[in-house]
Amino acid sequence: MQILFIGDVFGSPGRKIVREHVHHLVESNRAELLVINVENAAGGFGVTPAICEEFFELGADVLTTGNHVWDKKEIGEYLDSGMKNGNSAARRVLRPANYPATTPGSGHYEGVTRSGVAYAVMNLQGRVFMVQNDCPFRTADRLLGQTKAKVILVDMHAEATSEKIAMGWYLDGRVTAVLGTHTHVATADTRVLPNGTAYQTDVGMSGPHDSVIGVEKEQVLARFLTSMPNRFDAARGDVRLNGVLIDCDPQTGCASSIQRIVLGQ
Repeated sequence: MQILFIGDVFGSPGRKIVREHVHHLVESNRAELLVINVENAAGGFGVTPAICEEFFELGADVLTTGNHVWDKKEIGEYLDSGMKNGNSAARRVLRPANYPATTPGSGHYEGVTRSGVAYAVMNLQGRVFMVQNDCPFRTADRLLGQTKAKVILVDMHAEATSEKIAMGWYLDGRVTAVLGTHTHVATADTRVLPNGTAYQTDVGMSGPHDSVIGVEKEQVLARFLTSMPNRFDAARGDVRLNGVLIDCDPQTGCASSIQRIVLGQ
């Protein structure tokens, strides 16, 4: 079974490059599960319900997010509609599971692929250099105790590489993949851990790489040089899609390979 995960989509350039490539990536690799991190898909800050629906129309099965998911105020009501009103699409948009229980939405989704394979997707957020939510390690334990799926993908949205790597080792053999997001810079440590968990510290950004993690260079430089607040806009140059393709055994959930994907316009 092939799983395609696409890293942090940044603004309209990121959405465009995903539209350009996602269909042939899914078809040529026969991917049965498509998961996309969309927390910065709306102008580089947050995501809107309309953009979520756009990704579902492109074939996404589950959308993950992170700390910027709340930057567009309308997303809270949308996430709640998935939990309270049975909005099946909204239910497939995740926020980190280790936020307080009263936070809109859910951090865990279980579904079945078109060929009948049960799967689970979990969204966690780190605590090092980030807000102090519940422990992501204990949250992972709790969620794993609730699922019977063998194929399990974890989006570990965190700042510190050490925390992401620790999560990879902690879940090795218990999930199919632990994939890091948030820093927008792809790492070169793609591998399958000894007990069968595919791992990469950060999948990288699907967006403009002629930038500072997606933002116009001049605007970020002005902030660093003057310490004054200023507007941040999504850059436009050198747009690339970053993702990974995972091959796993649907019976055991163990990964046999993980491959980095980098595609330009």
